[in-house]
Amino acid sequence: MASPSRRLQTKPVITCFKSVLLIYTFIFWYAMFLTLIFLVELVAAIVGFVFRHEIKNSFKNNYEKALKQYNTTGDYRSDAVDKIQNTLHCCGVTDYRDWKDTNYYSEKGFPKSCCKLEGCSQRDADKVNNEGCFIKVMTIIESEMGVVAGISFGVACFQLIGISLAYCLSRAITNNQYEIV
Repeated sequence: MASPSRRLQTKPVITCFKSVLLIYTFIFWYAMFLTLIFLVELVAAIVGFVFRHEIKNSFKNNYEKALKQYNTTGDYRSDAVDKIQNTLHCCGVTDYRDWKDTNYYSEKGFPKSCCKLEGCSQRDADKVNNEGCFIKVMTIIESEMGVVAGISFGVACFQLIGISLAYCLSRAITNNQYEIV
């Protein structure tokens, strides 16, 4: 059995070695976590690209449903329809005639968000925006897709750099390239 003074001399070395192994474990799991996030983002991008037509159809169907259920009670769907029509200066899904199939039109006419000018008549088709909102929304989304793809690519590159540096650091620690203090 070693003398008590010899045990006291080796204890700090063992403690430092344990902390280095603990740091290695955390760095390794950090790299694994970054890899998992990167893979989830990659799968989401691929799924979004593959199912882009279904996403368009889903948006169109939901927008048509929101028009049919449109009311002025402050429903979030009605607010969204108004916001889109005000912002993009459009009316209906494909054009202003989509409103003629709704209950709101039979009661009150076109909503105020369809009007070209303030205070237009609710039933006068000449004073409402003619172009449909679906085409305008899809045009905006497709025109901004390059910016979204560029930003996503930049974020992915930084993630890959972080993953590779974390793996290199954890490997360097396990190969004892750093001096244990």
